Parts: sequence; C-alpha cells; structure tokens
Amino acid sequence: MLITRNALATVATAAAFVLSASAGLAADAKPLKVLLITGGCCHSYATQKDILKKGIEERINATVEQIHVDDKGTKPQLPIFGNPDYAKGYDLVIHDECAADISDLETIKGVLKPHTDGIPGVVLHCAMHSYRQKDFAQPVTKSEDRTIWFDFLGLQSTGHGAQKPIEIKFDTTAKSPITTGLADWTTGNEELYNNITILPTATKLATGKQGNDEKMVVWTNLYTDKKVRVFGTTLGHNDATVQDPKYLDLIAKGVLWATNKIDANGRPVTGYGRVSK
Repeated sequence: MLITRNALATVATAAAFVLSASAGLAADAKPLKVLLITGGCCHSYATQKDILKKGIEERINATVEQIHVDDKGTKPQLPIFGNPDYAKGYDLVIHDECAADISDLETIKGVLKPHTDGIPGVVLHCAMHSYRQKDFAQPVTKSEDRTIWFDFLGLQSTGHGAQKPIEIKFDTTAKSPITTGLADWTTGNEELYNNITILPTATKLATGKQGNDEKMVVWTNLYTDKKVRVFGTTLGHNDATVQDPKYLDLIAKGVLWATNKIDANGRPVTGYGRVSK
C-alpha cells in the first residue's frame, strides 16, 4: 500500500539476511504492520522509501506501508498533519521525513500522539532535524514545549559537517540484542550529526567517527512514563548507505526491538524472522 500524492517507482536492491532459524515458522504469525513516513528536504526519498520497504520485508515478518509526499521543501505537506489518528492499526511508525520548518506546536503534538498513546517508533537520519521550534538549538535542560520532539527522539541534534565516510563502532557494553551479531563497518560519504544533548532516557549503541570527531549514531530511547520503545540512527543520508545490507540489517533489528519481537540473543522471536515469498 502506498499513500502518495505522486505515483513514484524505483528499483531497490539489497541482500536478504536470514535473521532467525525460526524463519520458516513466520507464516504462522501475523506480520508486523509498519508505517513508513517519508518526504521533505534534501534526500532522495522517492528511492529510499522503496529500498527501506523491500529491505525490511526481506529480513523480517513485516508489511511496510508508506505515506510519502514528493515535496522537497522544509515544510512537506504530509497528510499526517492535523490527523493524530494517522497510525491507528499499526504496530510501529518509522519517521524518515525531513521537516525542519514544521514548527507549529499543535501539529507536532499530533505527530507524536500515536507514540504518547504507546505505539513504538523508529527514527532515521533527518527525523532528528525535523519539527524544530523556537530556540531548538538551546541545549535541553528540562522537558518543555520546545523539547517535545527531542524527548521522543532521545537526542538533541542541530546540524552536521561535511559528507565523509563514518567509522561505525558498536558499544559492546550496552549488551543490546539489536547489536548482537553486527560488525563494525565504515560507510561511504555520510553526514555525522552533532549531539547537543543525549537525553537520560537514551542508551548509546554505536558511535560514528570522522577524523577526530566522534558522535553517537545509533541508540534506543524509552519515551514517556510508559517507556515506549524508540530506536534511532542518524545514519542514512545517501542511497549507498540506505541500500547497504549492513544498514538494512540494523534497521530491521531496530524494528524488532521496538516492537518487542527480538530475543536476548538478537534473533527474532518465533514467527518474526524472514518469510519465504
């Protein structure tokens, strides 16, 4: 299913990765229903949305539906705006939009409503630079209206440097099922996002390094008193990164963690591994 204002097509290639020995049992479980939101400034979302859909569906028992607008401005007119029930019936929402100048507080509250109600999330790349309000660059010291999007993300980021390869190193002390079995790697040219504030609800899973500059690039967050699960990564600017099997493996495991469908050894629980098609 594709909810879009323009008919778009792309060819996305990625290597399939069998995440679980129980994959053959996946047909016995109801697929995760995932909503992927894309559109806005500065990225080839028309291509990347299909890479992500194909890559996730090849790796785990999930169906990815899309809300996409072919709008390259900083105020993309996503149909979720003004509709706080946009995620009704979904198990998880992936925010991959780039909406830096959507700053209306009530609009942002509406985007967050499914998550404040308990639906888990995955946040990718420019989602960290979206929904900015007045004084968004002022370091977060307490929760207030201007920080509500950062509270959801678990990270306050305001910018990045030049595009250069990023050396990814996973934090083994975190002992997360997301990173179990994943190896360090170096991306092609990517943007290393700054970390103005890492909120106390966030847990670092990986750092990225460009020269002497090192920042958190992968993490989990527990949102609100309900401890709603949110997985995040600042990686994913260029198509080469998004279609890298190592990146898609990471996103797929993040989806499983956020929906509580991954075991302590980093494998999908029974029924949520790859489905043969």
